[in-house]
Amino acid sequence: MDGIGDVAVGVKRGSDELLAGSMYNSPSSGLSSISDATSNGSDSKKLRVEDRVGDAQLSRVLHIRKLPNDVSETEIIALGLPFGKVTNILTLKGKNQAFLELSTEEAAMTMVNYYSAVTPHIRSVPVYIQYSNHKELKTDNSNQSGGTLTSGSNSSDGGGMASSPVLRIIIDNMFYPVTLDVLQQIFSKFGTVMKIITFTKNNQFQALLQYSDPTNAQQAKVALDGQNIYNACCTLRIDYSKLVNLNVKYNNDKSRDYTRPELPAGDGQPALDPTVISALGKDSTSLLGALSPLSAAAAAAAAAGRVALSGHSGASGVLLVSNLNEEMVTPHSLFTLFGVYGDVQRVKILFNKKDSALIQMADMNQAQLAMSHLNGQKMYSKIIRITMSKHQTVQLPRDGLDDQGLTKDFTNSPLHRFKKPGSKNFQNIFPPSATLHLSNIPQDITEEDLRVLFSNSGGTVKAFKFFQDHKMALIQMTTIEEAIQCLIDLHNYSMGNNHHLKVSFSKSTI
Repeated sequence: MDGIGDVAVGVKRGSDELLAGSMYNSPSSGLSSISDATSNGSDSKKLRVEDRVGDAQLSRVLHIRKLPNDVSETEIIALGLPFGKVTNILTLKGKNQAFLELSTEEAAMTMVNYYSAVTPHIRSVPVYIQYSNHKELKTDNSNQSGGTLTSGSNSSDGGGMASSPVLRIIIDNMFYPVTLDVLQQIFSKFGTVMKIITFTKNNQFQALLQYSDPTNAQQAKVALDGQNIYNACCTLRIDYSKLVNLNVKYNNDKSRDYTRPELPAGDGQPALDPTVISALGKDSTSLLGALSPLSAAAAAAAAAGRVALSGHSGASGVLLVSNLNEEMVTPHSLFTLFGVYGDVQRVKILFNKKDSALIQMADMNQAQLAMSHLNGQKMYSKIIRITMSKHQTVQLPRDGLDDQGLTKDFTNSPLHRFKKPGSKNFQNIFPPSATLHLSNIPQDITEEDLRVLFSNSGGTVKAFKFFQDHKMALIQMTTIEEAIQCLIDLHNYSMGNNHHLKVSFSKSTI
């Protein structure tokens, strides 16, 4: 189907009750109580969900109904990817139904809760999701279900089999550098990455990547083949390799064996085993030179986000953030924190539910990036929860209407980090960390000045290090929560003489 690689396919045991038009909520509804459908000054009505909580049995297997006739496994898997690893799938041909198995009950519960507030769509058709009666899907290779997919692979490295744990990856349209760490971050979403070898062949950056299990390779190929790592560039072309094991000699920026951290860094010689070179053909094989380090997490989020929400009618750049500290949070604090991962256009704290807010990013990729990095982080002592909103935009208050400053338009803010194409800020997007990177520091500011400034934000400075020119520094707080607070308080802080301090998360420690 659709020429995608094969997926472990389950056989349905018994029959799930078909409850036309209903969808279960979990008894412990974490997200379903939060609906942004009526909170945006729009006329959209809240989704009516039949209350069948008493019947629902929590399961990591979900029953999906009313699918389009020609739906692909890729589109069904995409519904589950934002919530966790998809471990199995079964489609019931002719019945417009499918079963999707996630790795944990918690992931399944989050998915059901989220889609109870925001109806999922595939090809503009609303689909319905509920817990299945089954606790797991059993793999059956006899193809009784008629649902097994076979690989359409035509790999030029020898036509690899779908049972191989090794993938061959080619990057097309590589306008930005892609590093080994970027690939590891993206592909580890689907399982344990054991080894990676990168090289250049026929003037194209390529890689061989080995999982611990062939099933992980199948899932990664289905989810990521054809996706862009960055917006409109760096397209992943993925095939199965005929190799079943990679022999890595050196751990450096060109190759890595994550199971053998003791390997030497080498002396810049090719890290490819001769058998690998032979398998790739007789073309000249040179290794990729050192590239400027891009954010692995940024690439992962962009790649996952594009596939995960490709079939979702609410795939806009608007986020719904909940469990905020309503006594402390402001539109500006949300603008500053979420602005680390994209250009925030508008923020609306919900009038009737002030622990929740809608945040409109510049595009879908930035929204996914912010969600993947900030969901579950602590802001003002509360763990915030982030999902995609069904709204396409955040509405501004009508003229003359006072909404107590809860809505702010930041469209023309001079503080956007990513307005300039090719800005270095794109290369320095990192997950929240206790270490912060400071820049634009005036020459007369001392280490003690900065230590006092950051301590006054309510944290404890553990370590500090100036860069050679004293215009930049690293400062390490005790916890990530303290660092988040300092970033909110001190990014764009005026240091005098028209110098405004720039603060971002660092990948380094001191």
